[in-house]
Amino acid sequence: MKPYSSATLPSRLPLPLAPSGLGWALWGVAAFSLTGPLTRVAVGGMSPMFIGSGRAVLAAALAAAALLLTRQQLPRKVQWSRLAVVAGGVVVGFPLLTSFALTTAEASHGAVVIALLPAATAAASVLRGREQTRPAFWAATGVGAAAALSFAFVQSGGFGHLQWADVLLMGAVASAAIGYAEGGMLARELGPWQTVSWALVLAAPLMLALTTVSVLQHPPAGTPLQWASFVYLGVVSMFLGFFAWYRGLAIGPIAQVSQIQLVQPVLSISWAALLLGEGLTAATILGGLAVVACAGITARIRSSPGEHVKRT
Repeated sequence: MKPYSSATLPSRLPLPLAPSGLGWALWGVAAFSLTGPLTRVAVGGMSPMFIGSGRAVLAAALAAAALLLTRQQLPRKVQWSRLAVVAGGVVVGFPLLTSFALTTAEASHGAVVIALLPAATAAASVLRGREQTRPAFWAATGVGAAAALSFAFVQSGGFGHLQWADVLLMGAVASAAIGYAEGGMLARELGPWQTVSWALVLAAPLMLALTTVSVLQHPPAGTPLQWASFVYLGVVSMFLGFFAWYRGLAIGPIAQVSQIQLVQPVLSISWAALLLGEGLTAATILGGLAVVACAGITARIRSSPGEHVKRT
């Protein structure tokens, strides 16, 4: 399977931080940027359990059809355990935790999750994939995370006090970071869309059971807009968006490419302003430009000359 071979590149070539990798990741971020605002819309008429699990069931149906139509080979035994990590992080953990958190937290406050996620993903990828990075990368990552956090907190009304929703959001960050790091590595072996598809199929029985329970307890009765938001969450946020995102991470290095997600809070808060009427001021525009600049700097920082990415 040469397209996703993990063979070592010749030493004369630079590390594979190709523009196409950043481009694919940016497409994924654009798709994910609507997740928070549309989840906030959907929870207005449906239970968070239904939204978090039901959208995974919808995405799993699409994934199963794609795998069958293209006659994909089954993953190897060791790959199933790694797919379970991906599924636990991005199919089960992140959707459910954010759905419950956004029943009380505003979408702009939920952008704090995305502000922390790039740094968490970078840390997870370095620990799991043993990617070597320069100290300058971590310095830029810290500045970017601080800028994104400050921006998101200012837009949500200040630092305030820790609430239960914040605990759920922090759990969502940890879940997604682990799923992103493992999924980015696995995408080099299985392929980007195949990785998310197999993860969705693997988690489907659990998510279908949770969906059934939620429907029996609280039958969904949303408006057309709320149902449209739910469909987007299932088709784009849980399925199509990962095609681009995991392809970008597979090109890698994951630690660097993941930093492009620093622009997601800016996009999410902008969408929240358009869809939910949350404030969009001059400070939002200036803060957004600062976050985008940090993302550009961290994405361009390479490993030190002579260093190679180690993959397991």
